[in-house]
Amino acid sequence: MRTRRTAVLSALFVLSSLGLGASPAGAEPTPAATPSLYAQDSAVRAELGGENAGTYVDARTGALVVTVTSERAAAKVRASGATARVVTRSAAQLAGATQVLERDAKITGTSWGLDPRTNQIAVEADRSVSAKDMARLRKVADSLGGAVRISRVPGVFTKEVLGGDAIYGGGYRCSSAFNVKKGTATYFVTAGHCTNSATSWSATSGGASIGTREGTSFPTNDYGLVRYTNGSSPAGTVNLYNGSSQEISSAADAVVGQSLKKSGSTTKVTSGTVTAVNVTVNYGDGPVYNMVRTTACSAGGDSGGAHFAGTVALGIHSGSSGCTGTAGSAIHQPVKEALAAYGVNVY
Repeated sequence: MRTRRTAVLSALFVLSSLGLGASPAGAEPTPAATPSLYAQDSAVRAELGGENAGTYVDARTGALVVTVTSERAAAKVRASGATARVVTRSAAQLAGATQVLERDAKITGTSWGLDPRTNQIAVEADRSVSAKDMARLRKVADSLGGAVRISRVPGVFTKEVLGGDAIYGGGYRCSSAFNVKKGTATYFVTAGHCTNSATSWSATSGGASIGTREGTSFPTNDYGLVRYTNGSSPAGTVNLYNGSSQEISSAADAVVGQSLKKSGSTTKVTSGTVTAVNVTVNYGDGPVYNMVRTTACSAGGDSGGAHFAGTVALGIHSGSSGCTGTAGSAIHQPVKEALAAYGVNVY
């Protein structure tokens, strides 16, 4: 789904993100990840390497849970202050299951990613997947000894771009995610399937250009970079659509089980929980890899919008299969990967 969510650009205008689904924000799930939890997650993953089968936030306590396959690794986890849980399938086994899906079940309308809470690869199939393809998908899953679970989701995985009051380029509307800097130069990041469409971007339909594309990557990834060329020095904040904005001061990778918010120009601000990481989405015009799946609601026009938790930037809205009530399936591109690719930083 083409969506771009802009951090607040300036006092003169705000660029917003688009989400999938059309529901208002629900109550924010708990627990919320803290800066120390992100640091702990990063440190534990670096220490354990392949011994780590995945991390998640405990829904009751808010503690970081690290899944491992040996008591030796569990002891390392406990020494770090995190909670250890011994599971059956290793990171290598789960990665192997993903490789089998990539080889034998690469079906448009499907996505899959790691859910460490169940020690499985969680597969979603949208309504466009035929009965024949579902049978093929289930056959592949059955061959993997319980490492894969499959569920149907409403709608169709899309990257829609709709007309509206956000950012415009090439006849499309998207949303911007976060304002970023490199030295004294200012930019915003958004979805790559948006920046593929145009080199020049405006704040209003047919309006004066505010920025020029400097980078774009889609498919495989879904991020792009636009440099402000109109003299703007926009604030490093995200629009909350209630007359206020959220300061963004750092970036991190999302952790399964944590809560987050999505800001977009179609569905405004919605809340959700991270349900899977290392997600592959098989869009009709090409796959994207290493994404994050959430329950946030979004809709056409939210592409490129911001996924964030408090002051922490997490992702750039990519797409979704839709939304039922307050249960969505919004996918985001991890923002840290985009920042590293372009050598820029949030501020």
